[in-house]
Amino acid sequence: MVTLTLLDPKNKAPIRQWLFTTSKQINIGRSTDNHIVLRDILVSRYHLELHRVNKVQQPCSWKLNSLGSNGTFLDGKLTNQAQLTNGNIIQLGLTGPILRFQQELVDQPEDHADQVSKSPCQHTGNLPGNLFCIRCGQPLQVLQSIGPYQVLRVLGMGGMGTTFLVIPKATAGHRPQLQVLKEMNADMEGIPKAQELFKREARMLRSLNHAGIPHLYNFFTVNDKQYLVMELIHGQDLDRWVNQRGPLSPEQTVRWMMQACNILDYIHRQNPPIIHRDLKPGNILIRKRDSRVFIIDFGAVKEASLVPGTRIAVEGYSAPEQGLGRPTIQSDLYGIGATMIFLLTGQSPMQFYKNLGHGYRIELTNILSIPTAIKAVIERVTHPHPDHRFQSAQALAQALRECL
Repeated sequence: MVTLTLLDPKNKAPIRQWLFTTSKQINIGRSTDNHIVLRDILVSRYHLELHRVNKVQQPCSWKLNSLGSNGTFLDGKLTNQAQLTNGNIIQLGLTGPILRFQQELVDQPEDHADQVSKSPCQHTGNLPGNLFCIRCGQPLQVLQSIGPYQVLRVLGMGGMGTTFLVIPKATAGHRPQLQVLKEMNADMEGIPKAQELFKREARMLRSLNHAGIPHLYNFFTVNDKQYLVMELIHGQDLDRWVNQRGPLSPEQTVRWMMQACNILDYIHRQNPPIIHRDLKPGNILIRKRDSRVFIIDFGAVKEASLVPGTRIAVEGYSAPEQGLGRPTIQSDLYGIGATMIFLLTGQSPMQFYKNLGHGYRIELTNILSIPTAIKAVIERVTHPHPDHRFQSAQALAQALRECL
């Protein structure tokens, strides 16, 4: 088990912590598809990889591989590759974020597997990437059991929770339905607000019924830890899509964002209106089989209210009022506009913030690859003041439709 702790650069006090129990690789950088995302100018998009290495004398040791343009320092020394030991201090860039590496050795089976249980299936002919036996349907590898579910694979880790690919035990071997289980991270369990948000996500998802929102199957607690079980969507989020394939065409961007507006229109029409508060490329998923848009990760969701709430904001994608704890439905629309910038350019919206003499806002005049009509929509929907934006997702969708 590995724990990485973000330290305050002045007094070295812990700021945030990530716990990895089954991972064989940990990616760290600015891009949102890393396991640990650090928003700092000295951190590269893909800055650092930590790899688990199994050795006979030293089971489950870890190695560091630096990819960042500003370098990585291990206990104060610049390094590209190094063996990690308990208590190492890792700094990304000369004055960048500081992480403390800690490893807790647990009792391992003789083959040093990560508490992986072998399948009773003895059939041959299965390929290495198979989840289930092609003959009997049994899972070929089970990482652990959580409540009534068998964990087959770790899907990802965010600030609030870790997601796993699971199947219900009752269906193992009988056309199992793959599902997504979300577990609250250990460092969040003792924070009352984090627990409140986790329960709120379950409550909201249970009340929603839309083709573009993953279905909630279960919400349960085991040993005081909370879990959500949701529908698995086979697809790719737009952050990874653009990073792998490059910017989208204006027409594809508009069509997918119109679908996203349709989903937002549904949640904004609830009574009271529901605000997602975390619209960004990484939370918009494209299903592989039919290119249907899904909005995922309702961990920051909030009912509209005049009472100020928790300040939840994502750099570049969140409206100014959201950073003040006063989100509105127009704040979600701002997120759509900022996401469009990334989809069309492959760059963070932060690259386009400029002081135009009356405050900072997005300015796209010199970006020739974006058609004029789409620029006008983006600049309006990302206006610093909510009253100057489109007032509904339906109105934004209509403006996008006219761009076609």
